[in-house]
Order: sequence, then C-alpha cells, then structure tokens
Amino acid sequence: MAPRSVPEWIADHPDQAIPRLVKARIWAAANGCCAKTGRKLRAGDAHAFDHIKPLIDGGEHRESNLQLLSVDAHKEKTAEEAGARAKERRIHAKHHGYWPKTRTPLKGRGFEKSRRFPSDHMERSR
Repeated sequence: MAPRSVPEWIADHPDQAIPRLVKARIWAAANGCCAKTGRKLRAGDAHAFDHIKPLIDGGEHRESNLQLLSVDAHKEKTAEEAGARAKERRIHAKHHGYWPKTRTPLKGRGFEKSRRFPSDHMERSR
C-alpha cells in the first residue's frame, strides 16, 4: 500500500463536522458506491457518512472509521446496532439484578392437593 499523500483527518472532538474535502476523499475511495449494498450513488442521491464502529461503542471520529452509505442502508445499520446495544443493556441489567421483575409471572401447573394411594396400601398400614 502506498503512503498517503495527505495526512488522515482526525477530529478534535466527537461533535466536529466532517470537512468537505474529507467527504470527497471518502466518496472517491468508495468509488461512489454504498458500502453496505454496493449500489452506485449519484451526486443527488441521499447518502450518509457513517462510522464503521459507532462512537458510542468506542469508535473514533476519524477518516479511516467512516464509510459511504445510502440513507436506507444507514437507517438499517443504525437500527441493527441499536437493537444489539439494547440487548446488551438488558442482559447486563438482569445479571446485576436491577431489571424490573415481571408484573405477570408465568403460572405453573402446581401440585396435586392430596396424594391418592390405592386402597390396599391403606389396609396394610393399619
């Protein structure tokens, strides 16, 4: 791999906007194709620059962690990540005992009220 002619862009803080020239480099590197679907995006198509590893999961706000996605693919990826994070939080909460108990626990069959012995057994015990 050839060395970069331009240094990689790294944000100063997570809320920093991605510069226009960095977006152009990401577009060129992806050849204008969505990273998830592979569909070619035109200049007027709705698109998003998405973090490959989300910031909330420890990803960095830098050029090498960004990818080009169509808006539909971005929504789908975000929903998948949100579902996985919710499941992690739920499992963690249950494990540590602060997940609320259910209001309607499942009812079991229960036990028989009394045992029924055969009549000959009762006669032997006397």
